[in-house]
Amino acid sequence: MGSIKCLILGGGPAGYTAAIYASRAGLSPVLYEGMEPGGQLTTTTIVENFPGFPGGVDANSLMDGMRKQAASFGASICRGAATAVDLSSRPFKVTIDGKETLEAETLIIATGATAKYLGLPSEEKFKGLGVSACATCDGFFYRGRNVAVVGGGDTACEEALYLAGLCRKVYMIVRRDVFRASKAMQAKVFATENIEILWKCQTQEVLGDSAGVTGARLVRSDGEVFDIAVDGFFLAIGHHPNSELFAPWVETDEVGYIITSGKTQETSVKGVFAAGDVQDPLYRQAVTAAASGCRAARDAERFLLENN
Repeated sequence: MGSIKCLILGGGPAGYTAAIYASRAGLSPVLYEGMEPGGQLTTTTIVENFPGFPGGVDANSLMDGMRKQAASFGASICRGAATAVDLSSRPFKVTIDGKETLEAETLIIATGATAKYLGLPSEEKFKGLGVSACATCDGFFYRGRNVAVVGGGDTACEEALYLAGLCRKVYMIVRRDVFRASKAMQAKVFATENIEILWKCQTQEVLGDSAGVTGARLVRSDGEVFDIAVDGFFLAIGHHPNSELFAPWVETDEVGYIITSGKTQETSVKGVFAAGDVQDPLYRQAVTAAASGCRAARDAERFLLENN
């Protein structure tokens, strides 16, 4: 394979949308889907907040549709993940699965971010069946019901406040006896009547049956073990951007999110662009990821016009 005009790494909403736009621009993009084709969205079931689907859409069907749409315009979509990169000069060099090394005139990094979980077997068992790492994605399914949020930072407080507007009761499971969140965010949580804070607690097990989550077994720092009845169990202990491979080359923030320039998707390396959750610590929605994929492809198209 010769030098690729536009190489895209990542098969979520950002990557597939970038492939759609790059294909239509005549860039003959090649996309490698990575370790999780379809991205984080495939860990949920029905997506109700993606525009154009008033009755909701199955997450896997949505991703499959994006994939097919990109392929229909001529994108080459391949299985495999990048294992090494050299972004010191163009064409950029990307090694796939430790074997084949590709050369690319432009690179779009859309490798996403991975939600942090507690690591419990029961938590893994009920992913998509009541266990979620995105309240704005899945909270709507728990209207009028009881849910729990794990975490004590700003993200956890934001998730709890969002869910409090939908749910009957929200338990916040906080490992310490204080919040890590900002004072303003703490004040909002304390002022919300249907949020109950369970201090000095950790989750021992997520409880459930064949229909999904039914509760959680907690343990206090003094050794007391008790159960709470909830239908939804939300993790809000952070996300980890999948940027380690690129961090030696492109600028990232202190957490690892790739920094992009102004209103573009340009990274600190000319010809390298980032889209989706790997560069978005704030919104982390399928629709915003797709939009950034569009911008990245347009930026790559403009770069090639100006530099070739």
